[in-house]
Amino acid sequence: MNAVEARDLFRFYASPEGTSVALQGLTLDVAVGELLVVFGPSGSGKSTLLRILAGLDRPSAGSVSVFGRDLRTLRGRALVEYRSRALGYADQHYARALAPELTVRELVALRLALLGVERAEREHVADSLLERVGLLDRAGALPAELSGGQQQRVAICAALAHRPRLFIADEPTGELDAVNATQIYTLIGELSREVGATTLVVSHDPGSASVANRVVQIRDGRVSAEDGAAVVNRGGWVRIPEELLGGASRAHLDRIPEGVVLRVRERAAAPEQVQPVVPRGDVVVRTVGLTKSYGDALVFHDLSLELESGRLSAVTGRSGSGKSTLLHLLAGLDLPTAGEVHVLDAPISQLDATQRALVRREHIGLVTQGADLVPFLTAQESVELALAMRGVPTTSAAQALAAVGLEELAHQRVERLSMGERQRVAVARALAARPKLLLADEPTARLDEANAGAVGVLFAELAATTGAAIVCATHDPVLIEHARAEVPLGTLAA
Repeated sequence: MNAVEARDLFRFYASPEGTSVALQGLTLDVAVGELLVVFGPSGSGKSTLLRILAGLDRPSAGSVSVFGRDLRTLRGRALVEYRSRALGYADQHYARALAPELTVRELVALRLALLGVERAEREHVADSLLERVGLLDRAGALPAELSGGQQQRVAICAALAHRPRLFIADEPTGELDAVNATQIYTLIGELSREVGATTLVVSHDPGSASVANRVVQIRDGRVSAEDGAAVVNRGGWVRIPEELLGGASRAHLDRIPEGVVLRVRERAAAPEQVQPVVPRGDVVVRTVGLTKSYGDALVFHDLSLELESGRLSAVTGRSGSGKSTLLHLLAGLDLPTAGEVHVLDAPISQLDATQRALVRREHIGLVTQGADLVPFLTAQESVELALAMRGVPTTSAAQALAAVGLEELAHQRVERLSMGERQRVAVARALAARPKLLLADEPTARLDEANAGAVGVLFAELAATTGAAIVCATHDPVLIEHARAEVPLGTLAA
């Protein structure tokens, strides 16, 4: 018996805008004790598959079972028992698993407490896990006192604490630097094998394959490849990687003695468009002696920097180094412990809350880690709402969505979009108003490499052509590659 058996899974989502398809005929087996890594572009159906395995969603058609249990028929206490004992689930929305009033130790031990484990034992388990991810010294902290990457590690520990039979993780390292991401993959690999857990990890990070027994690719709601080899689905359906097609829209199939050959005709290269370049060099952001601490925890000290117009700047550093905190200070969402922040010569750190809000409205675009969108609005309505609140025409909304590759999903509700697609909506929303300062916190954390690269190119081009200062907190090498300047907090903020 396999741990997971999925046959011809379909999942449709009906909405006033039409029916969207997340899975269309997916078939997959996962052996008991196997560690499977699932790759695929944003919107391919990866998260939908995990939600079905977690009992949070049900297939529209097809069958799915976990350890012999038919998930289509689990109800009531049986479903609660399955999810509380057999399952460990680290969701993309990791912050939802972290009750703001509980400490880090209490959060990791919470599932054990609900299962009736004695306090001493559950705290021992929690401390052991926190030590393995480098957060034991933060055991008494609240979630709000942690960086996004640190919160993500806590959520993973909380999902593993009760030693589940099936552990599923949706982008578990999306907001972690390479060092901490490797640590998390190693932890997942060690723990899952230690307890004999079957593990599915959805990821965009190629590094996750290092701990996998097997790797599959999902595209268009089906398994398209396994360990690098294309999978032939029912009816002879084969998904050819776009990078092999060279942009071609037509192909010919020829049978030869060795098999079948796919021949494509490359499209003629489009003439290069020369964009007008806005002179750069004006200082948009200046910090002087910037210091920030939370209680006894010092984030950074005496940080002075200048960020110029017309360039993409990357704020880099390990998880917890203060990248998100710096962006919050530059946006006036938080105030420094000492020092000053000037945005377009306005001493934003010296203004009151209303004055800081006016500066943000007039000059600053912000893309947060959480992609805080209204679920029942469409992608286009989300962008139009942001423009209307700034008092500017909404005609640029469609163009902004097209710039991030979402023109076909413009009228789809946010709640029906994948997390990667929502992140691109948030980017479009910030770009549409053409702010003089755009602050983006891990804007490519939930995007596949192709979409991350497209966002990097877009940011670099917009900075150069509009004269905006675009500042991204990131650990993504694809995005850093396109930056013209780098602010490494690990050294400057020490």
